[in-house]
Amino acid sequence: MSIKEISLSELDPRGFIAEQVRAITAAVGDGAAVNALSGGVDSSVVTLLGHRALGDRLKTYFIDNGIMREDEPRQIQEAFAALKVPVEIVDARAEFFGALKGLTDPEEKREAITQTFYKAVFGRLVKESGARHLLQGSIFTDVEETVAGVKRQHNILSQLGIDTEAAFGYTVLEPLIRLRKPGVRLVGRELGLPEALFNRPPFPGPALAARVIGEVTPERVSTIRQATRIVEETLCKSGAFQYLAILHADRVTGMRHGARDYGCQIELRCWDSTDARTGSPTRLPYEVLEGLADRITTEVPGVVSVTYNITKKPPSTIEAI
Repeated sequence: MSIKEISLSELDPRGFIAEQVRAITAAVGDGAAVNALSGGVDSSVVTLLGHRALGDRLKTYFIDNGIMREDEPRQIQEAFAALKVPVEIVDARAEFFGALKGLTDPEEKREAITQTFYKAVFGRLVKESGARHLLQGSIFTDVEETVAGVKRQHNILSQLGIDTEAAFGYTVLEPLIRLRKPGVRLVGRELGLPEALFNRPPFPGPALAARVIGEVTPERVSTIRQATRIVEETLCKSGAFQYLAILHADRVTGMRHGARDYGCQIELRCWDSTDARTGSPTRLPYEVLEGLADRITTEVPGVVSVTYNITKKPPSTIEAI
């Protein structure tokens, strides 16, 4: 792999910011750029880098793809308005669910999200804006896992030989590509991001689609969205690196009110890690796990079973697909 990582011990956040602002300014020149903000740590940091370099020549979009967390578009728009960064929400739910319809293979789902995001949605937005550059928050771990064949990260393009100018009509700029998550957090803090943003748990590029095993439908996303809210409310002060819920494909037999209730199974994962390369399941107190199971099976319609993953990474991975 030709990209050289900047380790945490080597990183000078203030110097890195100055370097990337210069690089973005030089690449875009007198033109404009567009930016994909999801509200995650990486995209939030890239948004502030791009805004510092380009000011109002950066057009920031939040793509409402229908697979984000509960009320995410409005919350992120308001958070960045407080930072004096305007964010336009683009409703692309029909396009994403249309592309995902009938797909169950993880790589096919990731490819559908990639093509919808970069070609259908951002291809149109770039064309309408007249911009020739897209800023995005790819980081070193994304490249590492994709090149190693662990899983295809949807935002890895040129490293796989994809010419984005030819394929999508614009050039992709990746200011964070040499950093891992801990380094990105330090840069975010230096840029003035609120701690609630720069210390958010990692969230996958394919969003909740990465946490639905099998077909991704609005109904199944609604189930995992509700479970995700409960998990994040419960574990936000656990000190864990990441915590998530996964919706399994098969229905399982349960019981309610003395009768069979054939419903969904949710798997919980909670990780201790420093950089996502390796991880160990957090040894959560049993009463916490029991409380999560009680809330999810009570508050999320159709869920009859909750399990907890206890397999390390490797051989497991932090996200399921």
